[in-house]
Amino acid sequence: MIDSTTVPKYSAPTKITTKKHSFPMIYLLASDPETPFPDIESAETEPNGLLALGGDLSTTRLLNAYRAGIFPWYNDGQPILWWSPDPRTVFFPSQIRVSRSLRKSINRANFTATFDHAFSDVIYACSEPRNIEEGTWLNKEMIQAYLELHQLGFAHSVEIWQEERLVGGLYGISLGGVFFGESMFSRENDVSKLALIHLANQLVEWEHKMIDCQVYSQHLISLGAFNISRRSFRKNLQRWCNSSHRQGSWKHEPRQHPKLPKSYIK
Repeated sequence: MIDSTTVPKYSAPTKITTKKHSFPMIYLLASDPETPFPDIESAETEPNGLLALGGDLSTTRLLNAYRAGIFPWYNDGQPILWWSPDPRTVFFPSQIRVSRSLRKSINRANFTATFDHAFSDVIYACSEPRNIEEGTWLNKEMIQAYLELHQLGFAHSVEIWQEERLVGGLYGISLGGVFFGESMFSRENDVSKLALIHLANQLVEWEHKMIDCQVYSQHLISLGAFNISRRSFRKNLQRWCNSSHRQGSWKHEPRQHPKLPKSYIK
């Protein structure tokens, strides 16, 4: 058993082995949540972006992690793992793409969007296993940490409703002009895409600069996401994370359809 309280800040790279898992030479975090993370450029190339393990999911540590371009991602039975992959997949909110077929699909359905009306419902829906064999990475510890961030006005959700039924949504962290997307879910075709479109449209109005998607997926690329280097990503965070933008609850009246600029439609 590893006792991180014996580490003054973070240790030199150490190979960590438990009964079930073996990790490469990575940093072991100290127990103090104010302790800085190691430089993200020291992250592993395989697995891509693995930077450190240990620590906790306190509000202080999580916010410091996101500001530095780091996020937690681990499964039950593993220690907390911290990642900063290279490249990083991002959106610029004003450049999201909506195909004409997706636009028609959205217009045909009677969907309504809200913000921060059902955060806990969204995160629990995101935690449901997509594949029985794979399980879920959103465990009780992580859910509780993000619920606390929501109560403090840092974590936010977008909900998509069909009448009174929650059919999709997403959640993430907002710091300054950057939204860090964490997870999304969909119970009807294209609904998670619709949640992202509503988010992007709102962030354009609030002059947010970037949505972090963390890692590549074809689903996101089809909507206009693209890869940037980790170094460029960090520079963007330094420019935009500490800027003065909307804080606190994002609740407002429900919206039927996002008011998309013509430039969105491809």
